Amino acid sequence: MLNESLDFLIECEKLKQVERMTSPVGAARRENSAEHSWSLCLAAMTLIPVVEPELDTLRVIEMLLIHDIVEIDAGDTFCYADQTGKIEKENLAADRIFGLLPHDAAQKFHQRWDEFERRETAESRFANALDRIFPLLQNYHNKGGTWIEHGITFEQVFQRNREIANGSEALWDYARRIIEASSENGWLPKSNP
Repeated sequence: MLNESLDFLIECEKLKQVERMTSPVGAARRENSAEHSWSLCLAAMTLIPVVEPELDTLRVIEMLLIHDIVEIDAGDTFCYADQTGKIEKENLAADRIFGLLPHDAAQKFHQRWDEFERRETAESRFANALDRIFPLLQNYHNKGGTWIEHGITFEQVFQRNREIANGSEALWDYARRIIEASSENGWLPKSNP
């Protein structure tokens, strides 16, 4: 059991090599998926007591720690790009990577990952809200960052991030203000001004 667990942890080191599209605030480089997961866990610890205190913080953190592990095999897909084949690749990756763990741990990790993906619990919806709001904050504080680089519009960002409301109305209210301010700053042009 120890060897299997350590093999899994060594495999997860590869997450540090998966480059995302967004950049850390103030950095000229791309963020990696491990940094992203860490940031979301810190956000959960910080924000749950403030905006959704009834949530199980540990459960949210467990989901956030493993939600992108599948990117070791499947890679990171830019959220505004074609998503064809993404689900199949990620399911295969989840089976392989979580399968490195001892049976009981593999089941628990897979269950948490599935819970995050299904968005059926309050905790999973909040975890997904954090997964969406954090790149929004990074792009805002990087003066448009990835949005400008890829010609992303106000409507695309608004549509993608509306789901934040399912996890936290307070976070969605904040996100809407950020999206509007980004448009006013010229970082998110409106398709139909």
